[in-house]
Amino acid sequence: MPSGTWAVVVNWNGGGEQNLACLRSLLGQGMAADRIVFVDNASTDGSREEVSSALAGLVHLDNDSNLGFGEAANQGAKLALERGAEAVLFVNNDLRFEDGAPCLPGLEESLRSGARVGMVGPRILFDDGTERVWCAGGRLDYRQNLSTLLGHKRKDGPRWQESGPVDYIPGCALLVGRDCLLDVGLFDASYFAYMEDVDLGLRARRRNWSVLLRGDLRALHAPSSSTGGGYGARRKWMQGVNSIRFLKAHGRSLQWARFLLFDVLTLPLALLVRGCRGEGGGVLAKAKGILDGVAGRSVTAEALERGASRLWR
Repeated sequence: MPSGTWAVVVNWNGGGEQNLACLRSLLGQGMAADRIVFVDNASTDGSREEVSSALAGLVHLDNDSNLGFGEAANQGAKLALERGAEAVLFVNNDLRFEDGAPCLPGLEESLRSGARVGMVGPRILFDDGTERVWCAGGRLDYRQNLSTLLGHKRKDGPRWQESGPVDYIPGCALLVGRDCLLDVGLFDASYFAYMEDVDLGLRARRRNWSVLLRGDLRALHAPSSSTGGGYGARRKWMQGVNSIRFLKAHGRSLQWARFLLFDVLTLPLALLVRGCRGEGGGVLAKAKGILDGVAGRSVTAEALERGASRLWR
């Protein structure tokens, strides 16, 4: 594997084996430890110390507060670029590459396959043994949450193993070339978490960079519950706020109308259905997030703290 690739892993209270499994899988892909930047967002669960004790040689960046995924990932990318990285691999700490499966070399091969190939990622399966797809790239459709994870929760199969262009690659396993990053810029840190990868993919495509899925390559993802996961109130609130932020930055009249029709106007039905499953709080949080986004509010660490809203404790 070319030595010019660096990896960036962001941690916020990712205790247990999660961080270690992710980092060890990077080493198993041929990454040198001193080209893995581990950025910790002021974790309080001992996970930063656990990584430092178990794995030697990593590059550590420690923040005094939780700056969010986007800003922390940017810190790691800036350091990597300053030290000559030819490509940066953004990896969530709840993702891992499989032993004996050379995923990263394949991604690098695709990145080198054309002058304007800027971003590439593998198909991602749930890390639960069910062979279900977490995503095979993403599509920006301006419907619910503005975007769709292709193949999400579908059984893995040939349809999701095809390679080709997509609208964006989720930031949990995203390889970006140096020239693309210097041209397009890094993540928009104002999103804090969620939608920053959709935004980056759109900006890249607008500057004529290709965004590619390598469907024949796979990685495994165990979605984190740090913000509630699934229909958790914090997660749905962030999606609401950042959907409006994204529309303010990129949306036109038709795209606002699609979001209103397919997302906002379906919230009462979602409340009815999700309420029967005990998930009504997530729908209310989504509605609150949309209103907060319209009012110009942003996602911050303080807004996510326990007790900051009656919708999350």
